[in-house]
Amino acid sequence: MIPLPLHEVAAATDGRLHDANAEAVVRSTVVVDSRLAEPGSLFVCVPGERVDGHDFARAAVDAGAVAALAQRVIDAPSVLVADTTAALGQLARAVLSALPSCHVVGVTGSSGKTSTKDLLAQVYERRGPTVAPVGSFNNEVGFPLTVLRCDSGTRTLVCEYGARGPGHIAYLCGIARPRTALVLNVGAAHLGEFGSRAAIAAAKGELVESLSADGAAVLNVDDPMVLAMRDRTAASVVTFGEGADADVRITDLVEDDLARPRFTLRTPAGDADVSLRLHGRHNAANAAAVAAAALHDGIALDDVVDGLQQATARSAHRMAVHERRDGLVVIDDAYNANPESTRAAIDALVRLAAGNRRAWAVLGEMLELGEDTGRLHAEIGDYAASVGVDEIVALGGAAPIAAAASAHPGWTGHARVVADTDAATHVVVEETQPGDVVLVKASNSIQAWHVAEALVSATAAEVGA
Repeated sequence: MIPLPLHEVAAATDGRLHDANAEAVVRSTVVVDSRLAEPGSLFVCVPGERVDGHDFARAAVDAGAVAALAQRVIDAPSVLVADTTAALGQLARAVLSALPSCHVVGVTGSSGKTSTKDLLAQVYERRGPTVAPVGSFNNEVGFPLTVLRCDSGTRTLVCEYGARGPGHIAYLCGIARPRTALVLNVGAAHLGEFGSRAAIAAAKGELVESLSADGAAVLNVDDPMVLAMRDRTAASVVTFGEGADADVRITDLVEDDLARPRFTLRTPAGDADVSLRLHGRHNAANAAAVAAAALHDGIALDDVVDGLQQATARSAHRMAVHERRDGLVVIDDAYNANPESTRAAIDALVRLAAGNRRAWAVLGEMLELGEDTGRLHAEIGDYAASVGVDEIVALGGAAPIAAAASAHPGWTGHARVVADTDAATHVVVEETQPGDVVLVKASNSIQAWHVAEALVSATAAEVGA
C-alpha cells in the first residue's frame, strides 16, 4: 500500500479520528484478521455473523497496527466511519486513483475465474510488478484488500469480480474500474440467487459495461451469452475460444496422460504451440482468454506463451493433482463447485484414470442452484456414469448424484451416499487401492478438501496396499 497518514485515511472514508494521531502513517498491510496485523498496518473491524472485528481491534493495535477502521467507539486509536465495509472500498478507490499508471485487468465468469486470475498474474508479471488476489478475494471485503496491496511500483492489478446478485460487479468496478475485462462463461453457478441464466449474464455483463472506449472486452466466442455482451460495451472487443471466428483461437487440442492440455494458439501475432502444466481440458480456454488480453495489452507472443507454459496453480484446492508413492492419485478440486466446473473435473478424472485405474468421484453438494438443484445434481450423476466413473461417493445433500448414476442404463459402477466428510474419508481411505484416481469436488462450505488431504497423507499400509 502507498503510505497514508491517518488524516488522509479519514478524508478518503468520510471518517473522523478517535484517540488517534492524525499524522501517524499507515505504511503496511490493510487487514481484517487481527492475527495478520503488523507494525504499520491498518485493521478494519468487519462485523460478522459469528464474530465482530471490533472485539479484536485492541489486539491488532498491540501487534503494531497504527489504528483501526471502526464503526463504533473502541478501546484503540481509530478512524470512525458509518460502515467499515463501504469505507474499505472507499479507501481502495482512493489509493488506486493515486496510481494512474496501474493497469487494471479484470475477470469474471460462472467458473474458472480464480484459475484464470492466477494465469493472468503469471503472464502479466512478465512486463512488471503485478498484484493479484490471494485465493478468491472477489467480494466487497476481499476485493478492496487486494487493491490496497498496490503501491507506486505496481504495473498491473489483476482483479477477480464475483457476484451474488445484480449490481455487485458494478459496485466492485466502482472501486477498481478495469481497462481490460475478461468474461469467461455464463453457467449455473448462483442460479438460485439470480433465478435464470439471463439474469446471471446481465450481472456478469456489468464488467464490460464499466469499460471506457479505450478499454478492451475479452469475450468467449463459444458462449453465446458472453459473446452477446459485445453490444453492451463502448470498448473494443477481442474474442477467444475454439470457434473459427475467434481472434485468439484454440486448435489441435489434446491432453496428455495427466489431463494437461496441449494446443495451438492462432493469434494476430502468429501461431504458437502451448503445453500447460495445469490439469483439465477447460484450462485451454482460460489460457486463450489470458493470451487474448495480454496480446491486446502489448505483451509479446513469446512472453505470453512462456508465461502460460510456466504457470502453476497458485490457489489451493483447484485441480491440484497429488500422486502418492503407491501410485494413488488425488485430484483436489474442492474449493468450489457448480455443474459446469464439476463436469470439467469429471472429464479430467476419467482422463487420468484411462487404462486400468479405477476412477472415484467424491462429490459434495453444489450450492446456490435454487429450484433446479435436484435436477442439476441428478444430471451430474448421470454424466459421471455415462463417462465411466467407477465409484461415486455422494455427501449428504448430493444424494441425487448417486441415485441418478445408479439408474443410468448399463452402468457397472457403484454409488453410495454418506453423511459427511468424515464418513467419506473413511470410505476412500479404507477402500481405495494403489493406482486408483480420486476426484474430490464440492461447494466451498462443504469443506470436502478434508477428504483429499486425508487421502493424500494416508500411507499405503492404511489403504491395504
